[in-house]
Amino acid sequence: MKILLTIHEELNPDSGAAGSTFRIGQEYLELGHDVVYFSFNDLPAWMPLYVRDLLFPEFVASYLSRNGVSQLFDVIDASTGDAWFWATFLRKHDSRSPLLVARSHYLEHLEHQQCMEEKQLGNISLSWKYPLYRGSIKLREVAASLKKSDLTFVLNQYEKDYAVENFDVAPNTIHIVNNGISNAFLKAQFKPLPDQDTPKLSIAIVGTYILRKGIQYSVPALRTILKLHPHIEVSFLGTECPECDVYKDFDATFHDRIHVTPHYEHSSLPLLLKDHHISLLTSNYEAFGKALVETMACGLAPIATATPGPQKILSDQYDGLLVPVRDAQAIEAALIRLISDRSLLEQIRSRAYTSAQNYSWTLTAQDRIAQYKKYLHI
Repeated sequence: MKILLTIHEELNPDSGAAGSTFRIGQEYLELGHDVVYFSFNDLPAWMPLYVRDLLFPEFVASYLSRNGVSQLFDVIDASTGDAWFWATFLRKHDSRSPLLVARSHYLEHLEHQQCMEEKQLGNISLSWKYPLYRGSIKLREVAASLKKSDLTFVLNQYEKDYAVENFDVAPNTIHIVNNGISNAFLKAQFKPLPDQDTPKLSIAIVGTYILRKGIQYSVPALRTILKLHPHIEVSFLGTECPECDVYKDFDATFHDRIHVTPHYEHSSLPLLLKDHHISLLTSNYEAFGKALVETMACGLAPIATATPGPQKILSDQYDGLLVPVRDAQAIEAALIRLISDRSLLEQIRSRAYTSAQNYSWTLTAQDRIAQYKKYLHI
């Protein structure tokens, strides 16, 4: 098959959604398929980021309509919102239309709901520009892309139910998929906890240092932990912000136990997670949680908010601890529980490591290819 993968970001293998798109394409290549990517990299370099974001669906439509390019593909697999313009206005003119897939990395409507809740709580103030595009036009584009697609990939049951109930998408056209983790993580060696004579433990927070990732709830909990437990260290990995932005949220007396890595190559994450024991993911909404699975594969015991992604991945009290969303006290209690009970910590670390081995990009690619073939009647 010849497959087009689109993503409304720069095609950076080290980033979240774009990295997943790149990785699934590489797996398709390994399986013998032809893959073409279309991303911000294919737009004029002089164009500001917000303009690329705004006009990307039109650029996709222009590319697909150029000399019948769309008919060269068997599958157009587009991230949500990317192909709505082509599907609505231009697809009907193609004599041979490929299978159109809408691929959700997170459903924008659910992220919008979280933003509105945070605003009502007084935790954030949204720009005046937000309701002009991201809070309105973008949501309609995503809804249109779901309605116009032949097949939709979502990452959890909650998103499937939401699409069926709110966009009248037929349930039999939505398939729940996983993201995967690379072999570098799957081959990571499990390292037992240090003995009781070495009390030092390290907590890792992998992800951007932004409100959507729940930092306004994790930071107060971590302040308490650092105060109560002088042997605890904390690493923030992939913050996408300067170190000073993190340090200013903590008392200066804790800074020597806080380590910040604003950017890293994805392949280096297993090394960065070496000698860490607990991972913390406190997002207000998480569709899957690729970083969660990656930390599990590196032998960390996960604590995560009970959002659809982590709820799909973790069995609470077995291979991780789930805490309520927006609850700093619950995060603090979960951390204290694992720090204070090394036997429990070791059990959860071991089980999490085993559970993570089920998430490979190869299995994910095979599942998605099978769905393509099913709808193409191959």
